[in-house]
Amino acid sequence: MLVILLLTCFTGLVGLMIGSFLNVVIWRVPRGESVISPPSACPRCENPIRPRDNVPVLGWLMLRGRCRDCAEPISARYPLVEAFTGLVFAVLALRFGFDAVLPAYLYLAAVGVALAMIDIDLKRLPDALTLPSYPVAAALLGGAAVLTGEYDDLIRAGIGAAVAFGVYFALWFAYPAGMGFGDVKLAPTLGAYLGWVSYGALAVGLFTGFLYGGIFGIGVVLFAGGGRKTKVPFGPFMLAGALTGILVGQQLADAYLGATVG
Repeated sequence: MLVILLLTCFTGLVGLMIGSFLNVVIWRVPRGESVISPPSACPRCENPIRPRDNVPVLGWLMLRGRCRDCAEPISARYPLVEAFTGLVFAVLALRFGFDAVLPAYLYLAAVGVALAMIDIDLKRLPDALTLPSYPVAAALLGGAAVLTGEYDDLIRAGIGAAVAFGVYFALWFAYPAGMGFGDVKLAPTLGAYLGWVSYGALAVGLFTGFLYGGIFGIGVVLFAGGGRKTKVPFGPFMLAGALTGILVGQQLADAYLGATVG
């Protein structure tokens, strides 16, 4: 148990650092800019961010949310993205432990946070993040299958990718105005990761994505004056549903079947 706790803490710290990098990705990728150079700088005074100020979460707190040079406010979203990424990394480490598939799910967490924030900001999921996830997921899941000998999991992941793509493509084809094709491109990756866990996780992950999106949409209509034409980014709900399926999907599926089938 102590070893798992240490792994969880270490992975959470790695997640904090990855979250700091994701803030750069979230800002630059949609604009077609390099995530490597130039170094991060204040948008107002253009002075580079000092290394000590780039420490995840703590840097923002020590600066009290303002640029060291010109006192320009720094959005609280930066440390929140870092903290959330660290939390998800830690939870996944607790879920998978030292399983060889853990790096694959940490990659999903990282790219998922970036995609969710970009979709919230711009109502789109950039190909620069969704499409490279196909070969990366295939390599990481395939590598885990080779190391563990769990080829059934890999086959199930392939089936999950095909099922998720089929569901989302059918919905997009039936009503293109109701769903962006970026959601369709994201679906196979999520389906693969859900399928690796189990078919129950796949079913729950897909269903809860629509459930979360539906609840949010109803809330927008009832409390924010939204209507049928109000644009709602669906990517974050797909990703939240996938996380639910990965963490507790099989348990929820078993509970549902136990209550309905017996």
